[in-house]
Order: sequence, then structure tokens, then C-alpha cells
Amino acid sequence: MNVFILCTGRTGSVSFIKACENLTNFTASHESKSDLNGEQRFDFPDQHIEADNRLIWDLGRLDQYYGKDAFYVHLTRDHNKIAQSFEKRVYYPNSMIKAYCDGIKKKPTEKLTKDEIKEYSYDLVKNIEASIALFLKDKPLQIRMDIDQINTDFPDFWSAIQGEGKLGLALEALTEKHNQSKKKSFFWYHLKINALKTLKSIS
Repeated sequence: MNVFILCTGRTGSVSFIKACENLTNFTASHESKSDLNGEQRFDFPDQHIEADNRLIWDLGRLDQYYGKDAFYVHLTRDHNKIAQSFEKRVYYPNSMIKAYCDGIKKKPTEKLTKDEIKEYSYDLVKNIEASIALFLKDKPLQIRMDIDQINTDFPDFWSAIQGEGKLGLALEALTEKHNQSKKKSFFWYHLKINALKTLKSIS
């Protein structure tokens, strides 16, 4: 059985996978095939747990490849907390929120006000959450988990997939924070602005 962790991102998916590494009857990885195309994108071994928030852009084909045969985790948390974390990453190169603003909404991030960044971050969260909920509508094997209640929810997940291994160590791994959003987003903003000014001056 394959297990997929579906989420917006900014929901503790890295910590979740670190915890899953204490399972002995599953392998686990985080965004291990996010850069691949075609069949390779979905070529996961059996008894594998994969967390990848970019799978929300591939839900149609995920359904084609795995459908009702896989187990799905909807990993979430308070939507405001997720949006606030995205706000801090709005100028990160290759960040989800930057791609959403620049590409999908056609709103260059360097031109957005603080309130607009907040608005688009929350909109991204609501869109992804709605897409996951729709995808899971007909899936018999699923569980919804809140990262802020993970110590309570994780044993239920472990039991649902008939996990074997060291649950105690898994719960300890969940207390460690990974990939935190830091207030360095404006560094990338100023770097981009200065680069644009330099290019303009020599053109």
C-alpha cells in the first residue's frame, strides 16, 4: 500500500516524514520526485509514504495512478497560521506563494503591498485545501490530521496503516521543527530589486 501526505505546505510535513522514518514496514521520503515528469513522477515503490505539497498540482494523474488503492493523509493546521507562514516566504525563489502570485494570479510579488500579500497567501491556502477536499471526496482510505494536535493524531495514523516500528521515537521526532519560515524574505526582494536596477542601468 502507498501512502500520500497531501497538504498546502507549511504544515509540518518534513517533521511528519522524519517520524515515519521510524516505521519498519514502510519507506518514507519528502518531495523525492517533485522535479520529475510523466510516469516517473508517480513511480513510488510499494509500502512507501510520500509527502509532497506539490502533488496538489498533480491530483488528476495521482487519481489515475493510485485512485482508491492508496491511503491518503490530509495534513493541515489553522489556515491563518499557514497563510502567515507563506507571507514570510513570498520573495523566496521558487516558493509556492511566489509562483502563485507571479504566475497564476499575474501579480508580481515585488509590487504587492503587505495587505495584498496577506490576501493572496490566504487565498492560496483556501484554494489548495478545497482541491484536497474534493480529491478525497471518494477515497475510502484517508485520515485528516492537524499538525498542532499531532501527538494525538499520529498514533491513529500509525494504527490505520498498521504501522510497525518504534512509535515512541516517531512521536519524539514530531517535536522537532524543520524548514521554518524565517524573516529573510525581504533579503530576496531587495536582491531582486537591485539586480533589476543594475540591468536597467547597463541596458
